[in-house]
Amino acid sequence: MPNATQIEPGSVVSLWRYPVKSMMGEELNTTEVTERGLLGDRAYALVDNSDGKAATAKNPRKWPNLFDFRATFVEPVRVAARVPPVRIALPDGTPVTSDQGDLNKILSKAVNREVTFRAAQRSAVTAEEYWPDMEGLDHRDTVTDFTLPEGTFFDVAMVHLLTTATLDRLRELYPQGRFEIRRFRPNIVVQLVSGQKGFAENAWVGHTLAIGTAVRLNITGPCGRCVMTTLAQGDLSRDPGILRTAAQHNQVNVGVYAAVVQGGTIRRGDPVRIE
Repeated sequence: MPNATQIEPGSVVSLWRYPVKSMMGEELNTTEVTERGLLGDRAYALVDNSDGKAATAKNPRKWPNLFDFRATFVEPVRVAARVPPVRIALPDGTPVTSDQGDLNKILSKAVNREVTFRAAQRSAVTAEEYWPDMEGLDHRDTVTDFTLPEGTFFDVAMVHLLTTATLDRLRELYPQGRFEIRRFRPNIVVQLVSGQKGFAENAWVGHTLAIGTAVRLNITGPCGRCVMTTLAQGDLSRDPGILRTAAQHNQVNVGVYAAVVQGGTIRRGDPVRIE
């Protein structure tokens, strides 16, 4: 990485927020970023009544249909205000809202487990991850527990970034795979000025990323991928080759994680610089 004071790698091409953990989310034109990431991101989750663990598509054997749900906020999310309710489209298309009294009963029937819909609280919760039998993973054909950051429903970090260069490189390596943004569930997608194809964001780790006029992110590490990237969703079919390609060519990493150093507003089209 050159030692220039400021490097202009590209611009924001899309922004994504996921109001309910492991459900489909919503694409944004603009959003506020706080110390907890994009405002409203992973604000809610389903929690298994039997063991208190958060529902996640990381364990599709237990939660096989979470990607068939879509969640959007019923009104704009505002800084320093209570997080608004969400509207959830069930797998059969039926709409429900998180403030209706029979929500838990409806969701429990839809996921075939007794669950409670709730907002993130101060205490830490755990979740489960299934590791497929695939070379390059830390575990194979087993389920492990992991603890979410305290007071959140994030897996690891508050913000996840991905470049179009990485997606282009993965497509070159595995042309029959559909490497679409939605498989990887990033918050911020960056298109590079150079148009290069490669795992560009790997070189950002340990640096500060400036977005727009105010937001500053500390790139903390690579984003290790899991079985979620292989799952069917919408018109995307199940494809273990997606994860296998990341394992073979980039140590199972696709994208990077970040912590928020300074919040503010970001918009599609904002310049992205490395400081």
